[in-house]
Amino acid sequence: MKSSSILHHPSSIRTLRVGVFDSGLGGLTVVKSILSTLKGAELFYIADTKHAPYGEKSKVQILAYSLEITRYFIEKHQIDALVVACNTATSAAIETLRETYPELIIVGTEPGIKPAIETTRSGRVGVLATPATLRGEKYQQLVDAHVDGKEIALYEQACPGLVEKIEQGKTEHPETEIMLRSWLDPMREQNVDTIVLGCTHYPLVSNLIEKIMEHRLTLIHTGDAIAKRLLTLAEAKGHRNVGSTALYVYATGPIEEEIMMNLMGKCISVSSISTTS
Repeated sequence: MKSSSILHHPSSIRTLRVGVFDSGLGGLTVVKSILSTLKGAELFYIADTKHAPYGEKSKVQILAYSLEITRYFIEKHQIDALVVACNTATSAAIETLRETYPELIIVGTEPGIKPAIETTRSGRVGVLATPATLRGEKYQQLVDAHVDGKEIALYEQACPGLVEKIEQGKTEHPETEIMLRSWLDPMREQNVDTIVLGCTHYPLVSNLIEKIMEHRLTLIHTGDAIAKRLLTLAEAKGHRNVGSTALYVYATGPIEEEIMMNLMGKCISVSSISTTS
């Protein structure tokens, strides 16, 4: 099923319908940026908690989840735009999604390697990401394009298990701190001053990361850049950025309400759905 065009006549105003998904609630960090940037829209967010975390699944599995969620958005909500609010799903599925649904505006998520290089003072940049993101072709392309040939030391760290801790609401828990210290202590010793948060969940543990690193630190996450890109593409298709924006949240499995409260400042109603097997 194809989605309808955003505008049928230059003088008409049609509510932009945007589907956003992630393997859990981490993608709401992107939604917050979209809500502060995009007007006159309806946002439909799916937390695919049934299959979380994506970062430890195969590319074939992640692609299947991404395609099924996109079909759901189109059939149930007639979306005009899709935001893949997950670095891992972007790496595994973005090209296929764009080939399958050329009529959609599709915006992906990728680690902020370029802004990190532009920001660092020491030339030492850390990257925290899921195992699937770090081994993905898209990530390696970013490194090749922005790091090779420059005097930049890149400290890459896969973070298995971190998404699960965050989804359990353990963003300030001693177990999470121990996990992060094992990865960050070597970066601190190497004078890493800029860290790329290569997963939309990771901004939720920013306080712990800053505590462990101790010295002046810049954390790079890409929610604002995604929101601005979405707005640019929507306006190019005739979207008028005026009016109010509504948010509807769905989950395929259990969620931790405390995370929702910490992220959004309030508890938002979440509907249970089934989109994938």
